[in-house]
Amino acid sequence: MQYTLEQGWLREARRVLSPNCEVRPSGCTPELLVIHNISLPPGCYGGDSIERFFTNRLDWNEHPFFEEIRDMQVSAHLLIQRDGGLVQFVNFSARAWHAGHSTYKERSDCNDFSIGVELEGTDDDPYTDAQYAALLGVTNALIAQYPAMGLDKIVGHCDIAPGRKTDPGAVFDWQRYRQQLQATGRR
Repeated sequence: MQYTLEQGWLREARRVLSPNCEVRPSGCTPELLVIHNISLPPGCYGGDSIERFFTNRLDWNEHPFFEEIRDMQVSAHLLIQRDGGLVQFVNFSARAWHAGHSTYKERSDCNDFSIGVELEGTDDDPYTDAQYAALLGVTNALIAQYPAMGLDKIVGHCDIAPGRKTDPGAVFDWQRYRQQLQATGRR
């Protein structure tokens, strides 16, 4: 799949604007790709709970789990749904609130210099072929747009927040994903 970036937006993604973002600090540009997972409630796919969560419109009383995330204000840049559909919440040039307390190679505050991509899923449910295909296309578009990114600057949330986060989980097939990137000529 090939995607087009236009002024920080993926042309192929549906836009649902999140207020949970801000301008990146001066001199910070995207150079790290962070892969996450999310499903709301956990293990439930489809619906609009993730969109409502990332836009601060989730009804906390709708499900018992939602009490655990009550009043959190977070958002990734992009969500890749189970069918490969794309929903973009934050312009890639902006700082989305996806990584929380995080460190990459002794550099803290990863939100400042990263892009967060959520895969609809859990640590335990295999991701779909459509999600891998979409992630490959998105990654290629991001690397083409942001030259500081490369294969060595793609991590899981677990890598930048160890002990606090586990996503994208052991079922994420890093070997498959990296081989596909290498096959498309990405560094």
